[in-house]
Amino acid sequence: MYIFTKWLDRATQYVNRYKKTDNADGTVTLDKVPGEVLQEGTPQNAAHFNALEMGVLENSLLVAEALRITHEQQRQAAALEGETGEVVLTNSGKYPYNNSLQTVALAQKRTTTGYTVEARVKSVVMPGSGVTTQNDPAGVAGHLIVTDKLLNGFKIQYTGSAASVTVEWIVRGGMERG
Repeated sequence: MYIFTKWLDRATQYVNRYKKTDNADGTVTLDKVPGEVLQEGTPQNAAHFNALEMGVLENSLLVAEALRITHEQQRQAAALEGETGEVVLTNSGKYPYNNSLQTVALAQKRTTTGYTVEARVKSVVMPGSGVTTQNDPAGVAGHLIVTDKLLNGFKIQYTGSAASVTVEWIVRGGMERG
């Protein structure tokens, strides 16, 4: 864990005071004459600089982990994104035959076929009578079967003897982001 260092400047009585010495070779040497030291500065040494480097490294690792977690949360949220719709399936076959299989196109193309399709019967047209009910009292819709999931759609059918079945569906997932 990074431990904060409060850096202090060295403060002296005279900031820009020098002593001039004339050298025998004609050059001049200037030596600092700071006077009294008012405040010792923080040493500039390996221990302090390495602590800074470790703090930068720790911060970089924390940012990378935060980005990884954010990416994972975005991926999970994308998996929950749903698309809904409704389809009317019709059957012209005589029971037990059923030709209600229909393709449902998705408005939003998926990135994988790992999505789920939840479907429920909304209404049923009873065979022979043409009467529409908002439920399926006799079970004439049978089971809903989803097959052939592709990135842009799937197929759905019912197994019962109804003349037609209106199905509400919701697709969740399949939108993983790279």
